[in-house]
Amino acid sequence: MAITIKTEEQIEKMRVAGQILARLDEILRAEIKPGVSTKHLDAIAEEYIRSQGAVPSFKGYSGFPASICASINEEVVHGIPSHRTLRDGDIISIDMGSYINGYHGDCARTYGVGEISEKDKKLIEITRQSFFEGIKYARAGCHLHEIGAAVQKYVEANGFGVVRDYVGHGIGRNMHEDPAIPNYRQIGRGPKLLKGMVLAVEPMVTTGSYDVRVLDDGWTAVTADGLNAAHYENTLVITDGEPEILTL
Repeated sequence: MAITIKTEEQIEKMRVAGQILARLDEILRAEIKPGVSTKHLDAIAEEYIRSQGAVPSFKGYSGFPASICASINEEVVHGIPSHRTLRDGDIISIDMGSYINGYHGDCARTYGVGEISEKDKKLIEITRQSFFEGIKYARAGCHLHEIGAAVQKYVEANGFGVVRDYVGHGIGRNMHEDPAIPNYRQIGRGPKLLKGMVLAVEPMVTTGSYDVRVLDDGWTAVTADGLNAAHYENTLVITDGEPEILTL
């Protein structure tokens, strides 16, 4: 699949999908507290997405059984919502997608539950800021792999690790389109970025080793060393200047 350039009409449809997720982030942030189950959060997300005339992008995607991915503590990504309840001091990463008018939006956030450790606060903030360090290069005329190099440099300078096994992606009519967007250095600069490309940039950052493994459910990826991880993602449009972030 070639990298596609979106028209302004297509980008406007993606703005709608993105803003649904921006509002959902606020809704979930208010709901996340000790004693709440991830299945409850999933129900809230699905109800809200559908109330906006959209459908959850993830539900049924390659057989995924829920509307959000809910990954707690050492779970990096693709955690399946369940009756497991959040505890004070947990951190939870939620990946969410919406599909409306033929186009997808995609974003992820990591939230603290109650009072969390200073180490986890730093993990969450470094993960978030690494996204913004990376997208300094998400503009027309730059090259794709400059994004990941900047993410890795910032994360490792702060003593954390960058997951290698999962990467960002193009997005549009399909949830996952070309190009793949690693969050770490590559050989070569990659394709030149052009105005109208739409990308989902999503650093996944670990407290310790960047190695991960997948649990027996076939979905949930966890850190190999059992230490906590965080995730931050937005959908953005390449412009001649700073990128337009659709999910904020």
